[in-house]
Amino acid sequence: MQPVVTVGLDGSPESLAAARWAADEAEKRKLTLRLLHAWPLLAPEPTRVPSEVDQNYWAKRLVHTAQAELQAHHPSLSIVGDLAADDAQNALLQAATESEMIVLGSRGLMPVESYFLGDVSMPVVARAERPVVLVRAETREEEPPPAPANRVVVALKLHGSSDDLLDFAFHTAAARRAPLLAVHGRSVPLHARVPWGVDHDITEEITRDAQKHLGKALRPWCEKYPQVQVDDSIRLASPAQAVVQAAEGAALLVVGRRKHRPGLAPHLGPVAQAAIHHGRCPVAVVPHH
Repeated sequence: MQPVVTVGLDGSPESLAAARWAADEAEKRKLTLRLLHAWPLLAPEPTRVPSEVDQNYWAKRLVHTAQAELQAHHPSLSIVGDLAADDAQNALLQAATESEMIVLGSRGLMPVESYFLGDVSMPVVARAERPVVLVRAETREEEPPPAPANRVVVALKLHGSSDDLLDFAFHTAAARRAPLLAVHGRSVPLHARVPWGVDHDITEEITRDAQKHLGKALRPWCEKYPQVQVDDSIRLASPAQAVVQAAEGAALLVVGRRKHRPGLAPHLGPVAQAAIHHGRCPVAVVPHH
């Protein structure tokens, strides 16, 4: 199957916001957009029956309505609809094996909390073999993010391989013709704290060391994507706090998730959790080794 961007549709405002985001991304990447609606009780496809007796009428209408709206705004984009008679989580995990990315809508409890929720989205984020992007529908009460909102932000640990994460982040920035900000947060160690604040000699040494490793990690990707403007930021704060603050006003925040080993329950690390729970912009969670 040709690589696609797949978005999960359930008719909610959040899933429609995700579909609009996915259409923009698919067009930028020159990929097909697949609109997937899954429901275990879908009936076998009938042959030539009127709509009033078609048990799948409303499911088809949901997909067709979204497809018509998106096609009107993206006339050259290839869009396909897909109905799956399956549990939504299973259908999305299967779709992830055939897609460049999965895009899902996420709910917010209240604007001030900016929590992503969902019985389906979180297990898919934790288990999918491909990147999952969470998009939250804006509410009227929310203030618009500060401009400019074109920057892609990627969170880096500097320990272990970050190739999958950086590949996605650089490819996305290149497709969007957007600048990329690489962020690394590091908490100030206890021995650097003094009664009047922090020992600046120690913090400067920590910053220089992190800057060296960050530059080494970014160098090959900067050479591969010379068209992408890259900045980096070392922040002496907890990694989770540093990432959320750096992503304020961004177009996309990219964070990593370790692929779970067989026999272990999938889980998200603290940085991914913070990004998902507190990020105001779309968040891409990228599995990596």
